[in-house]
Amino acid sequence: MRRLPPLHALRAFEAAARHLHFARAAAELHLTPTAISHQIRLLEEILGVKLFHRYPRPIRLSAEGAALYPVLREGFDRMADVIAALSEPDARRPLTVSVTVAFASLWLMRRLPALRNEAGLNLKVEADNQPVDLSGGDVDFAVRYARQPGPEGHWRALFEDRLVPLCAPDLLCRHPVVRDADVLGLPLIAYRWSGGAEAAPSWHGWSRAAGLSQDVPEVSQHFSEEIHAIDSAIAGQGVVLASSVLAAASVAAGQLKPLSTTSLPGRSFWAVARNDHPRLEEVERFAAWARDSAGAPVAP
Repeated sequence: MRRLPPLHALRAFEAAARHLHFARAAAELHLTPTAISHQIRLLEEILGVKLFHRYPRPIRLSAEGAALYPVLREGFDRMADVIAALSEPDARRPLTVSVTVAFASLWLMRRLPALRNEAGLNLKVEADNQPVDLSGGDVDFAVRYARQPGPEGHWRALFEDRLVPLCAPDLLCRHPVVRDADVLGLPLIAYRWSGGAEAAPSWHGWSRAAGLSQDVPEVSQHFSEEIHAIDSAIAGQGVVLASSVLAAASVAAGQLKPLSTTSLPGRSFWAVARNDHPRLEEVERFAAWARDSAGAPVAP
């Protein structure tokens, strides 16, 4: 007989590990962040190990948590697929898209209801920062961040990106920004660039683009993920040089404010699939919908 921890605790941990954020896991499971925290602590007590490093924030998986997470993710994904096939045997399976964690959390997830209502598409979202191999497996297409189409595959442009300095309005009340030089007087936030082999955008690059001659201060906070850097800026901890596409909802909601007209060129977002994929028409429909919805207001 199998001895397993309570399913609700396993689900809470899997969602929190996937988002690396208790509040986002709570929203997904229709719980409170406190409930998520309690369930994860219950699981840790049962297993006798710590699954997360909670301090300093942002949270990150412990070695034990990193070992448990992929097993649970695969298990829940397989259960969901089989249950969907059994309960709706005649329904066509969702279109599976591979995206980065930041694109999923900051752009795509909040738009899924509109995608179903307006384009008639039902997506299964695979969020992972590692590029997926589109030549096989269950992924139908991916959203890629690149300057131009690659040599292989079916590429459709979605929208261009810029990297703009952003901070919380509350921080501006304490440290007003009148000119570009004032931006460098705020605590600077940076993150690991995952856009490829080309030189990463930096505060030094932004300073040069703004025509500033002053020294650029040391970065006060550095994150591995852009999504965490944006969260830090929303919390009023500094200014981040972030994607105009990914930060658009936070700007529209008044959580972040652009500080300058000086920006750095980003890349473009593309929908990419195999040339011979049988569902290219649906990928094309997604691309057309994404371009049309890029400027539409959406709740944060």
